[in-house]
Amino acid sequence: MMNKRLRVMNIVGARPNMMKVAPLVAEMLRHDDIQPLLVHTGQHYDYSMSQVFFDQLHMPEPDYNLEVGSGTHHAQTAEIVRRFGELVQNDRPDVVLVVGDVNSTIACALVAVKEQIPVVHVEAGLRSFDRTMPEEINRLLTDAISDLLFTTEESGNRNLAREGVAPEKVFLVGNLMIDSLVGALDLARKSPLRSELGLQPQRYVVLTLHRPSNVDDRNQLTRTLDAIAEISRRVPVLFPAHPRTAAKIAQAGFADVKTWEGGEVPGAGVWMMPPASYLDFLGLVEQAAMVITDSGGVQEETTYLGIPCLTYRNNTERPVTVSMGTNKLVGSDPEQLLRSALELLDNSQLIGQKSDPVRPPLWDGNTAPRIVHILREYWQHQLVGTVQAATSS
Repeated sequence: MMNKRLRVMNIVGARPNMMKVAPLVAEMLRHDDIQPLLVHTGQHYDYSMSQVFFDQLHMPEPDYNLEVGSGTHHAQTAEIVRRFGELVQNDRPDVVLVVGDVNSTIACALVAVKEQIPVVHVEAGLRSFDRTMPEEINRLLTDAISDLLFTTEESGNRNLAREGVAPEKVFLVGNLMIDSLVGALDLARKSPLRSELGLQPQRYVVLTLHRPSNVDDRNQLTRTLDAIAEISRRVPVLFPAHPRTAAKIAQAGFADVKTWEGGEVPGAGVWMMPPASYLDFLGLVEQAAMVITDSGGVQEETTYLGIPCLTYRNNTERPVTVSMGTNKLVGSDPEQLLRSALELLDNSQLIGQKSDPVRPPLWDGNTAPRIVHILREYWQHQLVGTVQAATSS
């Protein structure tokens, strides 16, 4: 009984999940007493949004692909629940491990807890305190039903304590996103994309924009792009666009956004391109003058790299990137975004050289070993309890 391997079902659904699970699965494979299983729900399902991450992060092919695809939040969540529920009925793991805050996270956690399978939530405790964000609902619900909660920063521990989560279930372990970044940085620096674009280091801006609050309202999107266009008069703005965002821009008919069709960027302007691979995107960010984003993970990457970041949101669930890092929360007002960006560009100290990053505790590239160590101890404790119960009955 004591030699039983721990079978962990690791769930990925969207590209941020893959960057967090890749180092975790690699670490699990180093231990004979753990059998990692990889389940891809198919929430992001095309090559640019999914398969390329498996290829570049050297992840094994998924043991299961649920092929759920896109849809409304409730329809997608329900379909993941249905398909994952069928899966665990046929192949029951010892633990279900979920990461982040996407629909796959709450859907698979919900199935596991109803099947009385322990749930592990990596990146627990983060809070934007904005319940209009679907991700916030996913975070709150997943944390409420998890057995082990691994946090990336102290704010996560404080939030979970305030919500009544037992402290013995919570572990501050660091950030798996940084594990992937540290492992990929040398290759990212060799990415040919920046050379192909003809860009000089710290002489361009990287933009990501995908949240519904920024792209679904036509007036907000137009005003935002007007501000970005004004910024791009100073330096080129590289815009790897999510397909959904690109479709919204096309519908708005915004003329100032140009489509990059290969080769060197001719000069200033907003240059929209397809979603970049992980290595290409990391290579662009690492040499940018600044990044403008409404993403969560990009706030973390820029903090580690020491790249100025303007977060185009009214809140952030990653406050350590503001208190310790290079991240500035500028709200969702396009005029404030423009002022903040021009202020950075006018500061000659920020153009041509990067700041020396101040990194949060445990953001050191060794989060995966810490998590696996705790999982193994947890599993041995479970096995000992099972043996004791069996011998005393």
